[in-house]
Amino acid sequence: MKSSAAHIAKPWIFLFGGVLLFVLLGQFLRFRVDLTEEKRFSLHPATEEVLSQVSDPLHVDILLVGNNLPGGMRRLQKSIEETIRTFNAYSPEKITFSYFDPMSIEAGEQEEFILSLTQYGINPTNLSVNQLTGLQTQLIFPGILVSNEEYETGALILKGERGMSPDQILNQSIENLEFELSNAIRKLISPESSAIAMLIGHGEMGSDEGFGMVEALDGEFELFKVPLEQARKPEDLAHFALVFIQGSKESYTEREIYLLDQYVMNGGNLVVLLDGVAVDIENAGGEGTLAMPFESGLDNLLFRYGIRVNKDLIQDLNFGYLPVMGGNFGDQQQMVPLPWPFFINAGRMQAHPITKGLDVVNFRFVSSLDTVMAAGVVKTPLIFSSDYSRILPAPVRVAFSDMEQEPDVKLYGMKNLPLVYLLEGEFTSLYKNRFLPDGFAKADFKEKGRGKVVVIGDGEVFQAQSNLENGAPLALGEDPFSQTTYANRLFLQNLAQYLAEPDGIIASRTRTLQIRPLNKVKVVQQKTYWQTVNVLAPVVILLVFGGIIGAIRKNSYSKKIK
Repeated sequence: MKSSAAHIAKPWIFLFGGVLLFVLLGQFLRFRVDLTEEKRFSLHPATEEVLSQVSDPLHVDILLVGNNLPGGMRRLQKSIEETIRTFNAYSPEKITFSYFDPMSIEAGEQEEFILSLTQYGINPTNLSVNQLTGLQTQLIFPGILVSNEEYETGALILKGERGMSPDQILNQSIENLEFELSNAIRKLISPESSAIAMLIGHGEMGSDEGFGMVEALDGEFELFKVPLEQARKPEDLAHFALVFIQGSKESYTEREIYLLDQYVMNGGNLVVLLDGVAVDIENAGGEGTLAMPFESGLDNLLFRYGIRVNKDLIQDLNFGYLPVMGGNFGDQQQMVPLPWPFFINAGRMQAHPITKGLDVVNFRFVSSLDTVMAAGVVKTPLIFSSDYSRILPAPVRVAFSDMEQEPDVKLYGMKNLPLVYLLEGEFTSLYKNRFLPDGFAKADFKEKGRGKVVVIGDGEVFQAQSNLENGAPLALGEDPFSQTTYANRLFLQNLAQYLAEPDGIIASRTRTLQIRPLNKVKVVQQKTYWQTVNVLAPVVILLVFGGIIGAIRKNSYSKKIK
């Protein structure tokens, strides 16, 4: 009897001992194996670096809630949960999550809370849902809030390019979850990082005086207005991670151009927003005005780097609207929005970390860009015009009266004109084999260097517009006339992050997850077959294995009895 009892207990002892051993090992050894083809549950090294710096527990509020959400939104919900769990596995501190519905707040505080969400770019969206009682709409907030004991930040997680199908938008949003969540965490653990110089002294930044950039990048970068004429040597710009030139109205001197050139040669990142022509829109009434070529002094520098801002303007049939005075109603002047092909709503994006998944970016009076030969420089176009564009060489007539005429589609025969270029690689100095400006020593001169240059043929793409009622500047990308928010703000944020740290968390935006939809025809044709297989196959397999095991046991015990 004792031998029989020991024989029966032995496997159970081994089973519970093995389980206990695995539990103990799990307390000391942590590992994950990602068996998915696309490494869906793996993180970019830069994301792992951010998570390694987490020193306090974090909590994520998922705002995407609602009754009877469609399948796509539920898939996005599940993906958010999976991403947070993956982050928690890599983080030294706990990262927890819960669902929170902004509409559950009391009426008195609800409006204030919803307005606070817009600071993070989280705007409510009306979602139509098919229910038994018919088509119903509900308000959803496709975003997340990340907080620790002291601070809170947020991010919009439902993003896509114009023209994408709902499935493509959802898939792209899932692809970008790692970046959105890691970027929010980075803001909490390191609120400010690199310094940015906004050059002044040549009429830059126009009427908003840099408010658009400051509002968009505050909290992530330190921004400084820098008068370039006061710089004495290239080292004066060296500690800036980025230098912005925004729509200068006056020409740069030879000495200032040399400083910019050597800044790039020493590994700097230069962003040039340059108008090819000068437009005085205040004189566009009546017979209109002529937009004349503008000489900034930077043309030779950019040409050496491999790009040219042309003296022209692009018109596009994917246009915005400009309000003009349409007469009086009583004693009040009426503003009438009219189509303005000089205002381009660009929605064609390159699949690049800066622009992937961006919605429409608004350009106002943008000049075309051409590339030229520059050895060692890689030129990447980032944003394009639509399939219906045209180029008007300077001098260009700009008149409000032209809005009264319907555009002739036949004249807009150009497509996909590049509006933004990213230049990377080894640049050659403009001053190679040339005399240096007075006051600079040849010993300190660098004739080659690796840097990055971004060129945009519109000096106002990062300038904020003003509120029509009180004249206060709006957030970058907000249009006071159409009540539309363009992606200019997000474009600037992605651009600054990439230039400051191209291998950082911004690189995770290149992740691609393949959409694998079910074949609806096969679903209908093979529905009964697969239902039968799924129901009967497990039962048959269990019966077969049970029979085999029973036969083996019967045969074994019968031998022992003999």
